[in-house]
Amino acid sequence: MASSLPLHHPSHCLISNPQLQGFNYGGSPRPRFSFTTRDTEKGIRIQPIKAKAATEASPFSLLQSPQAEDSPSELEPADPDFYKIGFVRSMRAYGIEFKEGPDGFGVYASKDVEPLRRARVIMEIPLELMLTISQKLPWMFFPDIVPVGHPIFDIINSTDPETGWDLRLACLLLYAFDREDNFWQLYGDFLPSADECPSLLLASEEELSELQDPNLASTMREQQRRALEFWEKNWHSGVPLKIKRLAHDSERFIWALSMAQSRCIGMQVRIGALVQDANMLIPYADMLNHSFQPNCFLHWRFKDRMLEVMINAGQRIKKGDEMTINYMSGQQNDMLMQRYGFSSSVNPWDVIQFSGNARIHLDSFLSVFNISGFPQEYYHNTGRLSNGGDTFVDGAVIAAARTLPTWSDGDVPPIPSMERRAIKELQEECQQMLAAFPTNSKEDQEILDSMPDASRTLEAAIKYRLHRKLFIEKVMQSLDLYQERILF
Repeated sequence: MASSLPLHHPSHCLISNPQLQGFNYGGSPRPRFSFTTRDTEKGIRIQPIKAKAATEASPFSLLQSPQAEDSPSELEPADPDFYKIGFVRSMRAYGIEFKEGPDGFGVYASKDVEPLRRARVIMEIPLELMLTISQKLPWMFFPDIVPVGHPIFDIINSTDPETGWDLRLACLLLYAFDREDNFWQLYGDFLPSADECPSLLLASEEELSELQDPNLASTMREQQRRALEFWEKNWHSGVPLKIKRLAHDSERFIWALSMAQSRCIGMQVRIGALVQDANMLIPYADMLNHSFQPNCFLHWRFKDRMLEVMINAGQRIKKGDEMTINYMSGQQNDMLMQRYGFSSSVNPWDVIQFSGNARIHLDSFLSVFNISGFPQEYYHNTGRLSNGGDTFVDGAVIAAARTLPTWSDGDVPPIPSMERRAIKELQEECQQMLAAFPTNSKEDQEILDSMPDASRTLEAAIKYRLHRKLFIEKVMQSLDLYQERILF
């Protein structure tokens, strides 16, 4: 359930050792279709941008609208209005460009960036453009757009203080859409529509069954029921028109809830002398896709109430590279699906629950794959000499090192016969797990290839079960390679 998910997105989510390289992770989709249609030019007068101080402090020149011919065929530059509505309100971006592809928006480097000893800014988003609400009572809004006595505050105040963070944020988002001259009336045009959002809150019963995960499907049904009951309670026929028009039907409210869950950033912010933990919807920064190896992080600049997106110190960026952050550090695929509607076959935090007694020698397994560090900080040591296995190691192998049952007893070496027996038992248990699925990974891939026009929620569900099977298969391959290198 959403209430069980961590409410905090780490402000600097980077796997602790910089030597981890070569993993290719999928990002969270940012679909391109708008939920409403507005004239973004109406009432906007573009003035020359004065950002001398910002440009002097940054090695990047102020971002200009990208040229279409510089983009790969599958990526198109964002609509110029996407830049304009933010630029006239003091949003700034340096050395990056927003592009739209088959999976929606992403942020890409527009020039090479050599590694520096200090992090550097690529985006500045002022507080005035955000929607924020404190994580704890009393509810505080920055900026405070809810007038005294408005009934939307009563609805927000009725939510559970511990678990209703997403409901509160969804109400605030709907109110911003209805507030005259609010920035989100324009920015909402660039959010994904209900049809293009992969959140499982919007999935049908048939699509939930395609997950091939009864526990996750049950959790999402409960979340859908929770959202519907909240809407029915607060959007009944007797509510004032100013509330009723925010969400005429349950589908609109559930869409807003999916936006709140998938785009919320939890940060500690300082405003004057007040330090506040807040749940925030931050425009432009919410277009950054996910990676388990992010090259950027978020930082709150309290002196002028700005959210900074910064490139990691020492990070080398090439022109065209995607700029990414880590949405949820240390979470399995089922948690990523609940919150964001995506998964990965190379999630270094995924887990297999083994039920047998077989165990392999931990130090030997780590040595074979050049894995170093403590269990919560494992990384692939690519600097070591190896016998050609580096290309095999990815996030799934890191996850295998964490999830496989292991033993270690000082300097006691493994006994080959016992190690072979343990490997065989573990592989047999993996085979049983794969056999329990109605389909195999090859069939899942064929289904995806045969359904290019499938809904985003159905596509996400099939990818989730495919990624689970690919992970189990990778663990089995890792055990084969381990046996080959250590025992023969």
